[in-house]
Amino acid sequence: MSDLAPHDGPSQPAAPERHTYRLLTGPDDAEFCARVSDALAEGYQLYGSPSVTFDGARVVAAQAVVLPQATQGEVRFV
Repeated sequence: MSDLAPHDGPSQPAAPERHTYRLLTGPDDAEFCARVSDALAEGYQLYGSPSVTFDGARVVAAQAVVLPQATQGEVRFV
């Protein structure tokens, strides 16, 4: 009989903290669209309209996303 505790295999790393509110920004390209799509697949919802600007060389986009519970008054701006 062993004094060692049973081992169920490798431990899982802790899930990264998910912020209630995120502002995604970057060049308006396929990679930016993929980042927004990934956030939606993770359970985020679009928050407001996207914004775009021109920095002199390229179009830069921004899109806010929130977790669903945030749409009920949990978004805090600090």
